[in-house]
Amino acid sequence: MGVGYLQTCNNLIKSKKIEVIDIKCIDLVGHLHHISLPVFPNILTKLIEEGVGFDGSSYGFRKVENSDMILIPDLATAVVDPFRDAPTLSFYSNVFLTDEKRTSFSQDSRMLARKAERLLKEMVPADKSWWGPEFEFYIFSKVRFDTRTASSFYEVEHAEEFFRNAYHAVNPFDVYDDFRDEASKLLKQFGIEVKYHHHEAGERGQQEIETYFTDLLTTADNVVTAKYILFNFARQRDLFITFMPKPMYQQSGNGLHLHLYLTRNGKNAFYKKGEYGNVNELGRFFIGGMLKHGAALSAFTNPSTNSYKRLVPGFEAPVALTYAQGNRASAIRIPKYVTNPQETRFEYRPPDATANPYLCLSAMLLAGIDGVVNKIDPVEEGFGPFDEDLSPQTLKEHIHFLPRNLEEALDALAIDHDFLRRGGIFTDELLDQWVKIKQQDIKSIGTMPHPFEYKLYFNL
Repeated sequence: MGVGYLQTCNNLIKSKKIEVIDIKCIDLVGHLHHISLPVFPNILTKLIEEGVGFDGSSYGFRKVENSDMILIPDLATAVVDPFRDAPTLSFYSNVFLTDEKRTSFSQDSRMLARKAERLLKEMVPADKSWWGPEFEFYIFSKVRFDTRTASSFYEVEHAEEFFRNAYHAVNPFDVYDDFRDEASKLLKQFGIEVKYHHHEAGERGQQEIETYFTDLLTTADNVVTAKYILFNFARQRDLFITFMPKPMYQQSGNGLHLHLYLTRNGKNAFYKKGEYGNVNELGRFFIGGMLKHGAALSAFTNPSTNSYKRLVPGFEAPVALTYAQGNRASAIRIPKYVTNPQETRFEYRPPDATANPYLCLSAMLLAGIDGVVNKIDPVEEGFGPFDEDLSPQTLKEHIHFLPRNLEEALDALAIDHDFLRRGGIFTDELLDQWVKIKQQDIKSIGTMPHPFEYKLYFNL
């Protein structure tokens, strides 16, 4: 870690009268954990040299009999946390083993993201990837849910109830525009620049905040940070938010659409005027790789059973592994409104925020790299472009679809995962662990009575 970061952080501790150092880490599934340390002289130097020991088995990283691991803060991620009463300086961390060499842990999500970025430079005529996420979420005034042996239910109450599409609804009917204003200010305090925010199409309180482009690791960090900010800010306002892909029946789902382009020597590596969508051959091959591996990608971009309640025809949800200009039913959309050559890009629409963002973005990048390496042309592969209506009737004519459920996504991953193993980024151990966790989700949902089944079958 550079001396400059250490000096900057020590200056922050002094100028902000910091009392607590908080170290955060995301587990494999995507839950955020933290540990807090009271400040003492030279605390950061000691943390960089020695780290903080923790129980890796409780994060799902290791078995109980070999669970000692080490967290070392990444000083470049320092931020003063406004949600703590005591003045607190917060860091994301990197995970290391306890061997003599302090080996980096192969399932550390942030380390994996760094390796994916390095591989891009080695394999593709580009030196950086740029990502722009769209955060979709619902705000509820009250939430109750529980699952027990003799009961299973959820109840949500909402301050809004539109009787039409609520996209870009205006105040006073847009109840939470001030919430989004204040949330945007908080995001900026954490170094996340907001492009815009608005009411989304969902008629019971759906919101969207879109942020500007950053590199892969920073974007993944920002996804985790944005959720942390919004959850905490909602709690302060006595509100409840969810990024759950499909929290309500017959309402629009929450996606985490990701805009993406590459640069080389500071210039957009996808741009070529006059080509379809102004996207050149490199961009087409990248798109081809993502669509070719789209079914397997779903295991990381849409890793929950609830994800596939969103990915159904209608509600502007992408269900077809196709690409097009402006067509929101396609998995990949090339925005027509982009006029700046430097921002020529495409949008991958399937992901949702139940994903571990480091794994999600890294898997997408590896799929694109594979497309470039193997020159996978999306036109020759039958992925489009399809600018016509992709209605259910039209879809019957095409053969490329996203998985219909998490089980199908895992089946696709079992068949198609070599692209993830390039550069040793997704190890066999990680893939096996991921599948094991997700299969348990499927089993839990599959064996649990659903409240709607009582309506269908209780008196049958």
